[in-house]
Amino acid sequence: MKSATGRWVSGEDFFDREWELQILKSRIVDYNHILLTGQRRMGKTSVTRELGRHLEEHDGWLFLFADVEDATSAEDAIAALAKAAHAVQPRMKRFSSAVQRLFKENVEELSVHDFGVKFRAGVNEGTWRRYGEALLADCAGHPQPVLLVIDELPIFLKHMLRNDNGRQRVDEFLRWLRSVLQHLTGESLAVIISGSIGLEPLTQQLGIPDRINYLYPFRLEPWSRDDSVACFRRLAESYQVPVAEGVAEAVYDALGIGIPHHVQLFFARLCDHATMQGRDRIVLSDVNQVYRHELLGPSGQNCLVHYETRLKEGLGDDQTYAIAMAILVEAATQHAFTADARYCLMQLYATLVSDASERIVEVLDVLEHDGYLARCDDEYQFASKLLKDWWRSRFQDNYIPLQERGGGTKPR
Repeated sequence: MKSATGRWVSGEDFFDREWELQILKSRIVDYNHILLTGQRRMGKTSVTRELGRHLEEHDGWLFLFADVEDATSAEDAIAALAKAAHAVQPRMKRFSSAVQRLFKENVEELSVHDFGVKFRAGVNEGTWRRYGEALLADCAGHPQPVLLVIDELPIFLKHMLRNDNGRQRVDEFLRWLRSVLQHLTGESLAVIISGSIGLEPLTQQLGIPDRINYLYPFRLEPWSRDDSVACFRRLAESYQVPVAEGVAEAVYDALGIGIPHHVQLFFARLCDHATMQGRDRIVLSDVNQVYRHELLGPSGQNCLVHYETRLKEGLGDDQTYAIAMAILVEAATQHAFTADARYCLMQLYATLVSDASERIVEVLDVLEHDGYLARCDDEYQFASKLLKDWWRSRFQDNYIPLQERGGGTKPR
């Protein structure tokens, strides 16, 4: 088992998730379409790729993976689907005549990059629906059953929202995708939609939750304590690194939650730390040292700042993002975002926006759905101790709690 600190994993490097793969496979083989959710760094991409690999090797399926994160229009997204299909040539049958007409040369002779460029150049606002429908029909009509993963769809939709008539364009794309996939029901095509920001909160905000009601929601949960400890020990065995008793358990306790990427990252940092100390063994005192000075220090910023950038992409609007940051800093420094703090925040932002209360509700839905905060009765707390400590270390010295900034307490 190789250490993975950023890449997706599959095959021998893939750890655990047997039950999740079994459930997903049972849905996919009956050609159900899945909405795969879960908080950041939970391994959604690895799960979909491992599922695709397993279906190809053991069940005779064809696996296509389309990343639409960089798409800003429906035409871009359809081009990404076409590139995913072309990437598995010659296993994918020839494209339909509708797609073939975009090219003068033999499609099979084009590289994936050249195919994508030429395809995108031939698709426009008036034709993307027709070509997209032809591509999905090609998949559904393939001699082998096809699993198509559309990754980072919510980020693409967020990009499209920034265009002119963005809401209308998002609505049109989601309505089109639902219509095409429902029309192909009974054919040999199953689709998984996933992303690092939530699709459900987005459609709720836009008032169009019915556009995704044909998708079977499946949430990828954190590893348990036992699974996190077992993964750490498997890594240590794979690299033949002696580990003192209690280290694996201390790693989980420091993190506070079993996010696969964070377990992997902690192991890698501990190995580096031991090497720099001239040791080939990880001891218990290393855990606190590495947690404080590596994971929370400058070298850990690239990993953790991802949470902030993804949140900004997910919320978009500056005032809404500012509300989210206020909630997170309050929860980190005061150990919870309480009902009284919520009332104070609403009072503060009521002078800036007319819908402060609604925006706070929207933000809390996103923060809970995407795994930043967990709700406990009428307050919200960080799910991850690592994230909580990171936010607190950055802001605690200059932060004034919401209740000290005025607004009073929530009327009882």
